[in-house]
Amino acid sequence: MAKDYYEVLGIAKDASDQDIKKAYRKLAQKYHPDKHKGDKDAEKKFKDANEAYEVLSDKQKRAQYDQFGSAGGQGGFGGAQGFDASGFDFSQFSGSGGFADIFETFFGGNTGTKRRQSGPKPGNDIEFQLPLTFEEAAFGTEKDLMVTKAVQCDHCHATGAEPGSKSVTCSTCKGTGEIRTVRQTILGQMATSVACSECHGEGRVHEKKCSVCHGSTRIKKDEKVKVKIPAGVDNDSTIRLSGKGEAGTFGGPSGDLYVHIRTSPSKKFVRNGYDIHSEVHIHLLQAILGDEIEVETLKDKMMLKIPAGTQSGKVFRLKEYGIEKLRGTGKGDQYTKIIVDIPIKLSRKEKDLYIQIAKESKISTKGKKGFLSSLLN
Repeated sequence: MAKDYYEVLGIAKDASDQDIKKAYRKLAQKYHPDKHKGDKDAEKKFKDANEAYEVLSDKQKRAQYDQFGSAGGQGGFGGAQGFDASGFDFSQFSGSGGFADIFETFFGGNTGTKRRQSGPKPGNDIEFQLPLTFEEAAFGTEKDLMVTKAVQCDHCHATGAEPGSKSVTCSTCKGTGEIRTVRQTILGQMATSVACSECHGEGRVHEKKCSVCHGSTRIKKDEKVKVKIPAGVDNDSTIRLSGKGEAGTFGGPSGDLYVHIRTSPSKKFVRNGYDIHSEVHIHLLQAILGDEIEVETLKDKMMLKIPAGTQSGKVFRLKEYGIEKLRGTGKGDQYTKIIVDIPIKLSRKEKDLYIQIAKESKISTKGKKGFLSSLLN
């Protein structure tokens, strides 16, 4: 019965090369015979995964498989007729990280190819939480961050050696830079090697380690980092500062610094994207007769015309009075909501005037629940 290689690896037919590789590595680690000695079912699944990966990782074979199925139209795809370790070609995986990476995972080394793990290595990335006020996020600002991180040792200039000391052949690996072992596997003898932990794969060690960093090439230090916050940045945004993370070892490149923005709320405005929302309270008579009032915006104050008969809850749009958009593509708007305040207490003269207005409008003030009644009691 023809096998569905996509089903074997548990991936969709439009899976990317990276998805195929990831699925294969997961299955290979899960069902490897070294973990399931004597388990025929695990051995079969391991072989099926190898067979599926051999086809789907090769663009030409995959295209042929997609068109003709597992028979391939031309006698199958290598392992489709059965898995034979002696005839299996591992070379196709060495460059792509296929079997070479799998065996490195299982055996802690590589498949016979000398792969030194020493030399310059990149530093770690750092994350930093930066609190900002509402206004700082809206208008942009500059901040000096004090970051504790690993930096290159100035005493040894990231060599790990005490200045003036000599280097000698590593006694652990005898100058080869690697520790080599041979073990028996289902595929026969497998030679593996790992970088020497003493010399980090260099084959030579320093006669005397740096007295400051003790050979690590780095030291911990507080360092001031300046970060420019662009106008319009929002809460939970992240700014990446390339090369501002921890220094690499043995002269390797530095990692990056990721600044996570935490914006405090405003007492005057509520932000929605690049728009802002505010409220302004006016007197009942201002709403009835109309007026021109002063309204606060992000930068300054402006005059807003209130038409006669404005209802409580009316929203006025102030175009481009909002927050500047990132990369200078304009500004948002400000939406100001009108809240009409009903007077709670009135003077005798005000009461008399409201009574006259009520009579003129033929509004009864005798009801216990009426607005005028509550003011006159």
